[in-house]
Amino acid sequence: MTAKKRKFQETLLWILMIILCAALVWMLWVYIPERLTRYMFFAVLAGIFSLLAVWRTGIRRQMRGFSDDLCEILDSLIDGDPGRWPQSYEDSLMAKVQGRLLKFYDIADEARRESSRDKQTIQVLVSDISHQVKTPMANIRMFTGILKEHDLPEEKRRQFLETMEGQIGKLDFLMQSLIKMSRLETGTFVLKPEEARLSDTIARALSLVWNRAEKKGISVDTECDSQITVRHDSRWTAEAIGNILDNAVKYTPAGGSIHVQVRPWQIYTRIDITDTGMGIDPEHYNDIFQRFYRATEAAGEEGVGLGLYLAQEIIRQEMGYITVKSAKGKGSTFSVFLLS
Repeated sequence: MTAKKRKFQETLLWILMIILCAALVWMLWVYIPERLTRYMFFAVLAGIFSLLAVWRTGIRRQMRGFSDDLCEILDSLIDGDPGRWPQSYEDSLMAKVQGRLLKFYDIADEARRESSRDKQTIQVLVSDISHQVKTPMANIRMFTGILKEHDLPEEKRRQFLETMEGQIGKLDFLMQSLIKMSRLETGTFVLKPEEARLSDTIARALSLVWNRAEKKGISVDTECDSQITVRHDSRWTAEAIGNILDNAVKYTPAGGSIHVQVRPWQIYTRIDITDTGMGIDPEHYNDIFQRFYRATEAAGEEGVGLGLYLAQEIIRQEMGYITVKSAKGKGSTFSVFLLS
């Protein structure tokens, strides 16, 4: 309601009250002939008008005080200093309005902080992606220039083309990993859990790394009862376990070994993946599950630092979790826990 409309309504109300009082006075003058009685009614009527005027003045003063307090509270919230106006716990209208405003401020402030965190995350993500793409793109550009500008022997050309193919494969792997990460974080993919044999899922995961393990002379053995079943999404769980196995193959020296053991527990089924690789410092246990994290000693190996992050997110979506236990230079054991 606008101020002009509200003023008009107040004026109309007062005019109606004056007309009503005038009519009442006229009726008293006509139908009550006694002068004393007339004066008594006039006195009562004047008292009523006086009380109405006092009541109206008090209401206006209260409304003015209420609006001033409300403006002060809003000013403190706009300035980002809610503590300047301590919350009142009295049973009053002002206290109720103040409580609601402070609650709204807390919600808005949390949304602002979350937006700031998301912005920082996006900035870091863009920076990381740029860093990951820069090297293979520079290599592809360099080898393309060499092939175009120089007359090379066929064997040398084949080597350069194979190198370029490897760089393109790295870019493709990065893009596919980013797509999976995006789908996981935005919830655009749907897990389809069903009761299935865990041995089949582990076999599917092993198939992703078997050739690379053979090329490095790494022995891989499993210990899993074919009768063990778990309610899980076989495709995505194999992806998660495959990422852990991929890291094990990558950071285990030639001639090493990888052992996969499955043990059913009362609530969870535990999958241990043990390797004889370089190991992980205990202070980096949490870091290795962060996006794009790569330890200094792992810089010489291919990778983008998304494998363990994706593995953890997938298992978390299945209400499970991953732990790690490692000793520097003695290998690591990644334990995946799935609800039985």
